[in-house]
Parts: sequence; structure tokens; C-alpha cells
Amino acid sequence: MKAVLRTVGTVSAAPQLLVMLPGAHMQPEELFDAGLAQCIARRGLALDLLSVDISEVGLDAVHTWDALQADLLSPARARGARVWLGGISLGGMVAMAHLAERPGVADGLCLLAPYPGSRPSMNVVDRAGGPDQWQPTEADLRDPELRVWQWLKRPPPALPVFVGHGTEDRFAARIQRVAERFPPASRHTVAGGHDWAAWVPLWERFLDAGHFSSTPQAA
Repeated sequence: MKAVLRTVGTVSAAPQLLVMLPGAHMQPEELFDAGLAQCIARRGLALDLLSVDISEVGLDAVHTWDALQADLLSPARARGARVWLGGISLGGMVAMAHLAERPGVADGLCLLAPYPGSRPSMNVVDRAGGPDQWQPTEADLRDPELRVWQWLKRPPPALPVFVGHGTEDRFAARIQRVAERFPPASRHTVAGGHDWAAWVPLWERFLDAGHFSSTPQAA
């Protein structure tokens, strides 16, 4: 039986769609409770927001998680919408993993405090001298976190990316390592930790970055 995605939000005929993946132990409703949709509405952006439950999706299962693309991303692009994929914390890593497995399925990427991977995985990359020097082995690529780092060695240069985190985030040093894989203009920091006090200001900065068009005003 086909798995059914649990989503929060409404898809209209808007020309733009952003699908956000929550963090670990986070319900999709929490993104709306935090006011992310209200931030869009205040700016009058022609942008639909969907939050998708990833509680049953571990990183090691991302390569088989076709429902996200088949049910949400591909239909939106087929009707001509620009589609961004994003995530918070672990959701950010899952978003990168999804793109790594399925190149070209999204038109942009929004990462709020993306989980950078465990210390053992990072140590594999560090022992080689960093991402540019690291040449992953077959054993390395059995680790889903390291498959994301293989993608981060050369992320698509034309892909618009926003990546941000709080300066007091407990993962800040490692998240910065992720951010450094993208152009300087893509990287953002605000005061705060690994929580909504940082994520909401980052979200507002993302919405103000000019990636999305506004809803035409009625005459």
C-alpha cells in the first residue's frame, strides 16, 4: 500500500511552492504555530507553504522516499510552479539528502540550522583534510550522512540556496562547515540558539531576500 504523506498547509494556484521538512521530534504543525505562514502573508508573497511530517523517514531511508517528489514536488513543477525544498535541523539534512539522490527536483533550497551530521561522520571527512580532499570509499557511502557530504563537495552551482543558523547554536561550528560549501551570499547568521528565537528571524530574512514574487494587487 502506498504511503500517504502527512502535510500541513494548503496548496493553491500560487506560482511558487515551498515544502519545508521539520526537525527531529518536531511536528509539521509547529512551523505554522511559529508563524511562518503569517510571515509570508504579511509580505503578500505568491507562495504556498507546506510542512511535511518526516517522523517515519530516517536518513538511511531517504533514497527510497519517493512520495515527496511524486506527490508534492513533481506535480507542482508540472503545473509550472517554482518549487523550493527546505528544512530545519534534521529536516535540512533530509532535504539535502533528497536532492543528492534526485538531482534537479527543486528550484531552490532553504536550510535553517541544518543538522551537519554526527561527529563520527564529520571525523571521516576531517581526517582526509576536509571535504575537498576527501575521496569517499564504498564503505563511506553506506553512511547516509556521508552521502550528503559527498553532495556538499560540489553542490549544484546554479541552485539558489539560503542557509542560516544562530550564532549560539550548539551545532554552530559544524553548521558553518555546511554553509561554507555554498557562496558567501547564501550564508546568514543571527543571534540565538537551536530554536525558534533564531529560526524565525532567519525565515524573515529568507523571505526578504527576493527569491519570491508578490501576489498581484487587484485593480
